[in-house]
Amino acid sequence: GIGMVHQHFMLADNLTVLENIILGSEPGRRGIIDIKRARSRVEEIMSAIGTDLDADMPVSELGVGERQRVEIIKVLFRGARILILDEPTAVLVPEEVDELFVTLNSLVNDGATVIFISHKLDEVLQVSNDITVMRQGTTVAETSPGNIDRSGLAELMVGSELPSPAGRTSVIKDAVRLNVENLTVIGVEGRPAVDDASLAIRSGEIVGIAGVEGNGQYELCAALLGLMPSTGTVSVDGADLTKATTRQRHDAGLAYIPFDRHREGLMLNAPLWENTLLGREDEEQFGKGPLVDAASIRAYTVDIIKRFGVLTPNETTPAFALSGGNQQKLIVGRTLTTDPRVLVAAHPTRGIDVGAQAAVWDEIRRARDNGMAVLLVSADLEELLGLSDSIAVMFDGRITATLNPDDITASELGNYMTGVHEEVAS
Repeated sequence: GIGMVHQHFMLADNLTVLENIILGSEPGRRGIIDIKRARSRVEEIMSAIGTDLDADMPVSELGVGERQRVEIIKVLFRGARILILDEPTAVLVPEEVDELFVTLNSLVNDGATVIFISHKLDEVLQVSNDITVMRQGTTVAETSPGNIDRSGLAELMVGSELPSPAGRTSVIKDAVRLNVENLTVIGVEGRPAVDDASLAIRSGEIVGIAGVEGNGQYELCAALLGLMPSTGTVSVDGADLTKATTRQRHDAGLAYIPFDRHREGLMLNAPLWENTLLGREDEEQFGKGPLVDAASIRAYTVDIIKRFGVLTPNETTPAFALSGGNQQKLIVGRTLTTDPRVLVAAHPTRGIDVGAQAAVWDEIRRARDNGMAVLLVSADLEELLGLSDSIAVMFDGRITATLNPDDITASELGNYMTGVHEEVAS
């Protein structure tokens, strides 16, 4: 059989590891589940791939790497011998990536076939036996790690050298644009998802937020946008927005590139011109009162398509028809053309190709150079280290360290993210 581990995990948080694995394929007879047989088979699979998860633990208590292993076990439980993994390392820290590769090698040694889809070229070269390069839906090359290097792969993928987020030349000004003090957000079970977080971002500065997914990053961003109740204070350019609505915060210059472009960023069945209107419905340039000026909106959308390199037949194309990278470029274009004072960017390049990645980086740098303050949340450590002027580490809802990206490696940053190195941020 064939099984796929999607980039966005498909697990039920309120069920246990065992329940998630067997869900929809429960062994048994006459409607009665044979839990003993299911548990035995799951333990057999875990032993075969060298992992040791507690089958009775709720998935909500697992880390990202552990959740991914549950997804792998789930497809193996269904008899898959061909595994397709879509961007499997997108949200993993280096230690978890190494553990994943051990699991994949174990599967291959046991006779399984693994299709590893990724834009991280070093990882492709490390884990693959054979490499197929695709561009715009077409196979452009077939090679192997012994016959090509990183720069050669990049040339095949985008027709140029691999882009890099490095090369900070920002001129940070003294004026604080975003100031957050003692922000606390209560999550599930009454526990703080964000615990007394404080940070200040100046004009022309990018502050990165590093952390294993599920350590309060989403709740931090949601609270800044007024999407979740919180205590503490939030201000932009000295204006107190603590009690402001999401619309008022938007009008004050606070913009957002969301975590999940499908759930939070787009109306997938709507045309692109309707998607670019989101959040700007009451602006005079696009109409008056309840009436919208469709011609103006379409012209504005065409400008975004051209400036940000969105590959699409035209502005009437539904959003679902675009690739992930082009969907993301549309969202970035829609967000940055409002000239925000503060940008909250959550995983702005997750799951997009290296060409689109470079375009997004360039636009964020350009906006920063024009005085915008940026809060950058990312699981891509190269992106954090290359773009950020400073990095705040979140662990268990708290900001546990503030680091200079010039002074640390990706591996060291990964240790901070997993709590190996904990220090209280000054």
